[in-house]
Amino acid sequence: MVIRATDDLESQRDALLHTALFKQVRPEEADQLLPHLQRRYYSKGDAVFHEGDTDHRMYLVETGRIKLTRESTDHRIHLLSITGRGELLGEIPVFDPTGGPRTASAIVMTNGTIVASLERAALFAWLDEHPRVAIDMLQVMGNRARLNNERIADLVFMDVPGRLAKTLIDLAQRFGEPSEDGLVVPHDLTQEEMAQLVGASRETVNKALMEFTQRGWISRRGRTIIIYQPGKLIRRAHQ
Repeated sequence: MVIRATDDLESQRDALLHTALFKQVRPEEADQLLPHLQRRYYSKGDAVFHEGDTDHRMYLVETGRIKLTRESTDHRIHLLSITGRGELLGEIPVFDPTGGPRTASAIVMTNGTIVASLERAALFAWLDEHPRVAIDMLQVMGNRARLNNERIADLVFMDVPGRLAKTLIDLAQRFGEPSEDGLVVPHDLTQEEMAQLVGASRETVNKALMEFTQRGWISRRGRTIIIYQPGKLIRRAHQ
């Protein structure tokens, strides 16, 4: 069940200023956007939006995690990416003149997730007042395009253990928690979803995970991975 959240301006401002698109925005400029943000609580399994929707909103994750999925014509579900705190999702229809339809669904992975939405009209009216910010946004969008191209190149040129190592490092950088045992990465993914994120079969990814475990680089505890030697994973990702 989706519940409208109570207003918390300090939390909203903090979340907004930590997103890539708004990092260069001054707090007083961000304050002008806050009244236009619509915040909601979500439970695990809720959909923020569905593939095929034609709305013109972008979304900011204040807390929790969300996965972007796409459904094939034979109803198989494929995991595209994971979005966490301080990250944006669903922004393409906002900047695309033709709008939707959305090309993926956003499904909540953790209970108590808070997401704020912003309508395109409100964003563009704000940009009219602060045109300098539009340049920063173009740079961020360009960087995202570069990362997408890099991922495509990885699928073509990098072997599965290398892609897995790179995926684990990325998850660790975004969601990892230091502990006495090592770097704890609660990814909340099924084996099939982990394989989809890497871009390989479940059997091949499990074989690579077993290899990393036998080498003492990681250990697995349910849907959590403990990384003991991140340097080894980084080197494997760059072989």
